[in-house]
Amino acid sequence: ASGFSASSTAEEVTEGIDGSGLTAIVTGATSGIGYETARVLAMRGVHVIMAVRNIVKATQVNQTIFKDAPDAKIDVMELDLSSMASLRDFAAKYRSSGLPLHILINNAGVLSPQFKLSKENIELHFATNHLGEEGVNITANSLHPGFVDTDIFRGHRIFSVICNKILSYFIKDISQGAATTCYLALNTQVKGVTGEYFSDSNSKKPSARANDQELAKELWEFSMGLTSSK
Repeated sequence: ASGFSASSTAEEVTEGIDGSGLTAIVTGATSGIGYETARVLAMRGVHVIMAVRNIVKATQVNQTIFKDAPDAKIDVMELDLSSMASLRDFAAKYRSSGLPLHILINNAGVLSPQFKLSKENIELHFATNHLGEEGVNITANSLHPGFVDTDIFRGHRIFSVICNKILSYFIKDISQGAATTCYLALNTQVKGVTGEYFSDSNSKKPSARANDQELAKELWEFSMGLTSSK
């Protein structure tokens, strides 16, 4: 047990940790969990690269972070996770920058009520939420942030109303929702840990389907087929 729980916040799970000398890419860093993750990592001295679709919004968000951490090191780079072309362009520009990469936080996601296709004619949820984690040989863990009050449900008005009025006592706020992400990024308790699943800043047992090796192989091969350069 880590000593943390569902009520722990991102600042609490990283308290006292010096992230100076580390560089992190955080996707979807302009709002919700991504914003809080970028903010807290920057507070801890991490050089944060905000990988976002909306450069203007990211620049505005930076000003808010600088109020909490005047010495924060933050850069903004354009990235649309639903586009393979954008992913490759981002990777090429990052490599040419000469910056190291210690932490990669694949946070961005979409939840659309309508069927949509990406620029490469791939179903939008699958393209953004899955195919955007392509091929990096590093220590990797997955996590569930919990049921968090973010704007990801903005396209589901009825569900948003239900969440706000009925489930409000069970929903995490943003600082709690970003806790597990920040815990895995910086806390020394998970140094060297890889291939695990976390929730509420603790290791948890994944579902049977998540442990299905044959299904995982099929998904990997299918994903590689979609992301391979042509």
